[in-house]
Amino acid sequence: MRYRTMQVFVPLTAAAALMLPVTATPAFAAGPTPSPSPDDQGVTLLPPLPVRLGEDAPCTKASDRTAAGNAWAQSALGLTRTQQLSRGAGVSVAVVDTGVAPGVPALSGRVLTVGEAGGDCVGHGTFAAGLIAGARTNGSDVVGMAPEARIIALQGTDDRGVPTPQRVADGIREAADRGADVIYVGHALRTGKAELTEAAAYAARRDALVVAPAAPDVIPREEMGPDGEMPTGPYWPAAAPGVLSVVDFGPGGVRQQNAPPAHDPDLSAPGSAMVSIGPRGSGHYIGSGASFAAAGAAGGAALVRAQHPELTAEEVSGQLLRTAYPSDTPRLDPYAAMSMSLPGGKAGRATPPPAHFPAPADSTPRVRSLAVAGGGLALVLVLAAAGAVIPRGRARGWLPPGRRQSAAPPGQ
Repeated sequence: MRYRTMQVFVPLTAAAALMLPVTATPAFAAGPTPSPSPDDQGVTLLPPLPVRLGEDAPCTKASDRTAAGNAWAQSALGLTRTQQLSRGAGVSVAVVDTGVAPGVPALSGRVLTVGEAGGDCVGHGTFAAGLIAGARTNGSDVVGMAPEARIIALQGTDDRGVPTPQRVADGIREAADRGADVIYVGHALRTGKAELTEAAAYAARRDALVVAPAAPDVIPREEMGPDGEMPTGPYWPAAAPGVLSVVDFGPGGVRQQNAPPAHDPDLSAPGSAMVSIGPRGSGHYIGSGASFAAAGAAGGAALVRAQHPELTAEEVSGQLLRTAYPSDTPRLDPYAAMSMSLPGGKAGRATPPPAHFPAPADSTPRVRSLAVAGGGLALVLVLAAAGAVIPRGRARGWLPPGRRQSAAPPGQ
């Protein structure tokens, strides 16, 4: 479906603004940030990333703003130490979305485009690819989860950013055929259960892990209820068996107000006020939604697959869930996923050797021997003491020490 008027779908808290110091680590607010005043020096306002474009709207322009410091999600996920263990080298992540621009500096030389997926008019797919595998560029510390991973770009939408079940299903299958280790899907669809479930099963048979959002980034007006209520899912392919379903949270640890309801997510990850690249140039955008949380989880899966290539896709998914930080919806912890014990008894880097405590039955003979020996020693000590005390007691007439028995009168 095409939109006859331009509709830029961006959650209000992301669209309001994000102020980033140009030369320092940015501070992110959970809600709308006030616009900078003329006296605020060294402050830049990142443009919001559109989710879809109107029928006659021009393609997303290059951003002329650059975020100099780390994005909040990088600190929340501990990427500095995480990337000391793995940076995703040798792993391919498919991005089934609006396409991925291969010429942006942060992805240069690591993007394979399939069909028309190299022409990303909207920018959503390129933004997600930056969260997954974007490398640092001059003048910025913004970096993706797995900055050495390769990207396979496939188009799951039309050029306006509107997905269809068949496009997404075809993209998943093509990604699996091209040997993708992880397949990221950038949209949550209310229809397409049959074809998307089968596509996910097809990918699983080829040992590819599918990661998808458990909620849409926005709800189009025509999908809202009569009183403005939002649908609650299920959404596809996230609800299909074997798919890792992901929901977002923000800098304050909660989802944005009025975010579309998520349906039965497996995992949560940073997804609000996210900073990444656009389809042109080296500038940055801000965006929010479960799709960007899924991108982070896909990047986390790439890190685990790079460090532990012996794991299957199912085992990688299980490892991410098993090592997640406990919460209402477990939270992605990529460092723990790579450093804790692995499925099937495989040893992780940070796993201490297990403590071996003997079973009670094994210790019984030793305890009995010690008891017998101790009792014998005690008996010897008692007898030795008696041999020394009894003669002396008799000599004193069993009187206390210091008193002696008086002599008997003569003649008696």
